[in-house]
Amino acid sequence: MKQPTIRTLVLTASLALAASALAQAVTPVVQVRVDPALGHFLTDDAGMTLYVFGRDEAGVSNCVDQCAVNWPPVIVGDASLITSPLAIPTGFGTTTRADGAVQLTYGGWPLYGWINDAAPGDTTGQDVGGNWWVANLNPVVQVATHPTLGEILVGPTGMTLYTFRNDADGNSNCNGGCAANWPPLVGGFDPAGILPALGDGVSGEVTLFERADGGAQVVLDGMPLYYWRNDFVPGDATGDGVGGNWDVARP
Repeated sequence: MKQPTIRTLVLTASLALAASALAQAVTPVVQVRVDPALGHFLTDDAGMTLYVFGRDEAGVSNCVDQCAVNWPPVIVGDASLITSPLAIPTGFGTTTRADGAVQLTYGGWPLYGWINDAAPGDTTGQDVGGNWWVANLNPVVQVATHPTLGEILVGPTGMTLYTFRNDADGNSNCNGGCAANWPPLVGGFDPAGILPALGDGVSGEVTLFERADGGAQVVLDGMPLYYWRNDFVPGDATGDGVGGNWDVARP
């Protein structure tokens, strides 16, 4: 399987575990990587990809014995010591496994590594057995309030999303240099819908358009969604109206 190329490191978030008065503090780190095909997903502090399991239930791990050898649970210690990182949508939490270990969860779903990922950024666990999926940031499309534009759609890290008037029938006509300037919103979503695609206030049908570069672009109600390379922080919406063909996406 060809390894995806990591484009940028968009976001780093820390989970601080406060130590008791008698113990040394421990600070595991959850990072976020962005991949041209799989979108934004979680990694551990070494950059190794984290996964969710389709046979788990919210807050319950069903991966034990040899499964847990192949897919090591992310163990964090005392549940009372967890704090949520800033800027990552949906919450981190914990669940207690059958052996008493405390496992990190994201959006209620237990997180795991994969024994066959050899290097940071490897995603060889994606779709293994039809049950394992990279832990994408979620929801992938959200509503935000812009000071002058009102309610707009943003991606999982809060960056403004756009639509292209030259697109049609759920297909993208933005390729090559266009796609370099207007990076498509992509995701490696699990078909079971473990991690939600739409946030509160976003309605419509979400589909994925397979791009020539292998990325799965998010399409909302028939309109592919994009970022704009000249937006630098959440709240920027400098791509609205560019060339008379680009519009801020709205709920």
